[in-house]
Amino acid sequence: MLYIEKFLSNFFLLIDAMSLYIMVGLLIAGILKQLIPDNFISKNLGTGSTSSVIKATLFGIPLPVCSCSVIPIAQGLKKEGASKGAVQSFLISTPITGVDSILATFSFFGLFFTIFRVVSSVIIAICVGLIQNFFDKKEEIKIVKPLFSTAPIQKEQSSSCCSSSCGCSEKSKSFSIKGVFTYAYVTLFSDMVKALFVGLILGALFTTFVPREYSSLLFENQVLTYFVILLIAIPLYTCATASLPIAAALMIQGMSAGAAFIFLTAGPATSAVTMSVIFKMLGKKSLIIYVSTIAVLSVVFGVLFDTFLGTVELLNISSSEENYSIFSRISSIIMLLLIFYYLLKPLFNKKESCCSGEKSSCCS
Repeated sequence: MLYIEKFLSNFFLLIDAMSLYIMVGLLIAGILKQLIPDNFISKNLGTGSTSSVIKATLFGIPLPVCSCSVIPIAQGLKKEGASKGAVQSFLISTPITGVDSILATFSFFGLFFTIFRVVSSVIIAICVGLIQNFFDKKEEIKIVKPLFSTAPIQKEQSSSCCSSSCGCSEKSKSFSIKGVFTYAYVTLFSDMVKALFVGLILGALFTTFVPREYSSLLFENQVLTYFVILLIAIPLYTCATASLPIAAALMIQGMSAGAAFIFLTAGPATSAVTMSVIFKMLGKKSLIIYVSTIAVLSVVFGVLFDTFLGTVELLNISSSEENYSIFSRISSIIMLLLIFYYLLKPLFNKKESCCSGEKSSCCS
């Protein structure tokens, strides 16, 4: 019973620390979704080796897309002619530097660590894209220069479509308050709810049941910690926001801020799902470049942080209930209700669908 109470206490501490920032971040993401045209990214990426990579990285920063939904967008960009490097840069920068992830990072680790994470993630994204385009330059030239006999026809068809009434996406959309909340708390939150819930559970479990004297045996060897965390983070499927409570729990047990940075960078950028998509979409060589560059640079930045920038104190992890405002508690309640709603919704939908059939005994 004591462990159950401690687990629930740690679980709610993690929620209270990040709920307000996540809810506000999702709201801002919903507003940005209404303000940014749907075809903004695809129109501006182009196929230039360097410019497309930089644009893909910078455009991915404010874009309201989480780790779970960035993959199909990246696939669409590739089909529209974006370079391989631009696609990879977009896959890295978009989820890590999303507005909800930035605010949630600030809620745990403070302003300095948040800025370091954003800046270093941008650098990593650009480096991955440039390295990819460098090694794949000859192949990229063949892709972006189709046969002369087909290019004018395709261009003419595209322009004629936009000049007619065939539904081209150039039309500007009107701002919708309903659309803001729908995208923020339905589309985005439902995409991340499973990963977020698992992250909270794992963070609470680790904090509750792993004794500090055992975890300190690993964390005392800094170099070993870096590589163990890297090996755990690369295949693990965690979105940028959901990985934060796990990293916070590891730091409570004594892990360094640099190792936490490695986990928060390699985890959202490289997962089994992302790697399989890159392999199918871009090929084996692109996958090797993608994973190896992220792994090396995340370790480099993690070492730099621990060596030159000191330690980080977790801001909002406290056992004192007085440290949380009424807004944090309200946000925690709302977030919990949304979590359980989206987790239980498929079960109710399945039962409702089953009960709607004729001569069905599944509702009895």
